[in-house]
Amino acid sequence: MEKAIIALAAAIAIAVPAVATAWAQSRIGSAAAGALAEKPELSGTAIIMVAIPETIVLLGFLVAYFIIG
Repeated sequence: MEKAIIALAAAIAIAVPAVATAWAQSRIGSAAAGALAEKPELSGTAIIMVAIPETIVLLGFLVAYFIIG
């Protein structure tokens, strides 16, 4: 039973940040597309803003690793 709870905690540690990242990227992506239509020189900033939420998922993997390990 203890292994099942640990596995569930690790799954939650990955799933919640993944869903939050998907939601954030959907908002950021549409805003970045609108900004790039008006100012193409913002392409570097748009790429960085889309990439930043991915770090949340990486931290979720790290937490899951610590939970399991």
